[in-house]
Amino acid sequence: MGIFTRFKDIVSANINSMLDKAEDPEKMIKLMIQEMEDTLVEIKASCAQAMATKSKVSRALDDVQYRVDDWENKARLAISKGREDLAREALAEKRVFADEHDRLTKEISQLEGIVAKYQSDIKQLEEKLTNARKKHQILLQRHTQAQKSYKAQSVLRKNDNVDAFARFDAFENRIERMEADAQLVNAKARPSLEDEFSKLEGDESLENELAALKAEIENKKAQ
Repeated sequence: MGIFTRFKDIVSANINSMLDKAEDPEKMIKLMIQEMEDTLVEIKASCAQAMATKSKVSRALDDVQYRVDDWENKARLAISKGREDLAREALAEKRVFADEHDRLTKEISQLEGIVAKYQSDIKQLEEKLTNARKKHQILLQRHTQAQKSYKAQSVLRKNDNVDAFARFDAFENRIERMEADAQLVNAKARPSLEDEFSKLEGDESLENELAALKAEIENKKAQ
């Protein structure tokens, strides 16, 4: 089932309101345009057919008018020749074609009204279709812009994440360097095994020197 059930639905439709209520505006506008285009083709075909019929009737009317004039001329000729009997018959034939002339004239008038109505409908529908196509173009531009914006935001978020990871890695490296420096300081502050033995050897030499000095003093006292 289509969006529009008849032509006047299309003409009276508020496209903006319909799009605002649609779950998928882009899909809705595409369906609108398709139905408008199909309806426009049908109306143009009907208009062309009505115009063709009008042309056909116009040719028939011209032929009937010729017949009316011809029988009137014959009636005049008969009267001029004193043949009233023939004149009456000629006028009777003229009346038949005159009646047909009146009928065809009315038919042409009706066809002209139909063609004018079709042309008016075509104009209104083309205006609606132009408006719908503009709306569709705007929706496409908005959709394209939204996609570009989404892509840009995704890239920015990705870059933010990359920056965050980079900052984390730098911070981790900094901590590791600080830990290494601390270990190096601790290693320098704590004496090595060789340093301990060197200290012991130094202490022993000092004690030996002290003992020798004391012995020397004692010896001098004893003398």
